[in-house]
Amino acid sequence: MNSDLWVNIILVVLVLAFFYFRFGPTKGLKTLSAANFKQELEGSKQTVLIDVREPGEFKGGHIQGAKNIPLSQLNRRLCEIPKDRDLLLYCRSGMRSKSAARILMKNGFTRLAHLRGGISAWTGPVSKR
Repeated sequence: MNSDLWVNIILVVLVLAFFYFRFGPTKGLKTLSAANFKQELEGSKQTVLIDVREPGEFKGGHIQGAKNIPLSQLNRRLCEIPKDRDLLLYCRSGMRSKSAARILMKNGFTRLAHLRGGISAWTGPVSKR
């Protein structure tokens, strides 16, 4: 085989690895449908609902009872999040909430779930403030 072929094979493997780690499952994170997310939310008074979108997005509409802790501020606001409660995370599409979950897991949080498809998939009521 020539060197160009090997370079192409390595590039394909790297691209596939990138997509797997970016979009694949995250160990320790429950991914919930909108219906299951709503059940989890309504099932416990101890659940903490966190919207990881930016403040402007949050003001445009959010799930009632959500606390807005943007992904961009998460590392410096970890002290606001209890480690002993179930955390339900969401964003617009599910990507930022998955990234937020990875950060939380690295900081010792274990009771995590996020909304597959984000608020775009949400079928319940939305509050504006």
